[in-house]
Amino acid sequence: MTDSANEKPSEPPFDLAGRRALVVVPAFNEAETIARVVRDLRRRAPWADTVVVNDGSDDATAEAARAAGVKVLDLPVNLGIGGAVQTGYRYARDHGYDLAFQFDGDGQHRASLLADLARPVLEDQADLVIGSRFLRPRGMTAYGLRRMGIRVLAATISSVLGQRITDPTSGFRVAGRRAIHLFATEYPQDYPEPESLVLLVRQGLRIREAPATMRRRRGGQTSIGLWAGFHYMSKVILAVLMDMVKAPVRLEGEVAP
Repeated sequence: MTDSANEKPSEPPFDLAGRRALVVVPAFNEAETIARVVRDLRRRAPWADTVVVNDGSDDATAEAARAAGVKVLDLPVNLGIGGAVQTGYRYARDHGYDLAFQFDGDGQHRASLLADLARPVLEDQADLVIGSRFLRPRGMTAYGLRRMGIRVLAATISSVLGQRITDPTSGFRVAGRRAIHLFATEYPQDYPEPESLVLLVRQGLRIREAPATMRRRRGGQTSIGLWAGFHYMSKVILAVLMDMVKAPVRLEGEVAP
């Protein structure tokens, strides 16, 4: 994806060492923000391609994304975040990408931080890097019952995985080739962000976190309210514990990092 003449990159070039990177933007009814998100990615991360996965939106999300100049994958019905993100991972696998970023379509994530997430994968220190709001709390994080729920979930997952995870619900992350292959084959649908961490570790893959600041939503509204969020966290914890007793995923062939 090349920048238009009036959209010059404002970041210094980032060396991918010959690797190819894709930003997957799952979007459901994000017509208000998606063009701005695409412009931010093209300006701040011109070294990566972008694909918007239109998750059965009933507004102009797809049209706005195409007008901004990126590839759009249209899902005929709303599959939810798990199905939309897995569609992006399958696209990344089938088109030979070495890194696949997950990046929200609501304007909360910062494209200027993508390079920081990518470095541990490029240096073969991790198969998945999570952008965490809580390693160095700044900007928008979470408060009240929601923050309490995330802490409980983080403590549970950290105990289950045997390593400290501070932000298991973060949708700002990057996967290397082995994780792309795994997620394209098998990806949790109910609570994808936290459950995918268990899936990775059970396959012997490595997870790291990197500090990330988030913006407030620029449009639309979250699908999880305050009390619903507390109920959500309880269900996620149960799902994570059940994931630990499932048989590992069988993958065909070895995938180089």
